[in-house]
Amino acid sequence: MPLITSRQHAIVRQCRAVARGDDRRLLLDGWHLLDDALGAGFAVETVAAREEVSPGQRATLDRAARAGAEVVRVSAAVMDALSPVPSPTGVVAIAARPAVDPRALTAPAPALVVAGFGIQDPGNAGAIARAADAGGATGVLLDASSADPWGWKALRAAMGSTLRLPVLRDRSALHRLKAWQADGLRVVAADPDATVRMYDERLDGPTALVVGSEGAGVPADVLRAADARVRIPMRARVESLNVAVAAAVLLYEAARQREWVETV
Repeated sequence: MPLITSRQHAIVRQCRAVARGDDRRLLLDGWHLLDDALGAGFAVETVAAREEVSPGQRATLDRAARAGAEVVRVSAAVMDALSPVPSPTGVVAIAARPAVDPRALTAPAPALVVAGFGIQDPGNAGAIARAADAGGATGVLLDASSADPWGWKALRAAMGSTLRLPVLRDRSALHRLKAWQADGLRVVAADPDATVRMYDERLDGPTALVVGSEGAGVPADVLRAADARVRIPMRARVESLNVAVAAAVLLYEAARQREWVETV
């Protein structure tokens, strides 16, 4: 494998460009993410790894090379230049973005979709995907005003869940919700002013759980379109929960009602 020692190398420029945002490619920073991407069949194009790697990490690099990726070794200075994180993990990869089929978000039945509107923090967007994956959701839908779930910050926060679960950022998210509604999916929105507690709402059928930004909450037009509004009970002195935490709480109530069985 070639060793790159120049911070001006083309791979450094490519990684920086993808980190800033790319509609066709995504940046994977970390061995865990690279392993998950390879396991999920993502088209990994380029992998840059530090000079010294463990036997397990070497096996991952060999696996990436067999899958068709260009694999290079880089000096510590170059790794610092191409990794967007303050403390580089030792590997950065570029992969093609997947084409997410919207139909995949509602399968298998009964669907359990998490829909986010105005989730502007990439860390929250990623954490929602992670909670959805852990809690048995069938997919995640984000509107266009939400952070890109395929950005490097969101991917790191999701810890690989975005690579395993259908996650769609949609310019017509509300329209898609309404189309699913017409097919029998109930839209249940989180609303701190709702009179119904989440425990008292049926969440065991095809359901979309809707959350919004902490500042503005779920947009008014989405609330109007919802079949039901629910609140998460909390002590009066607590104003709100982080949106990813709120999504996780709602998800696990839905899982409880569905008698969801943990799988290994």
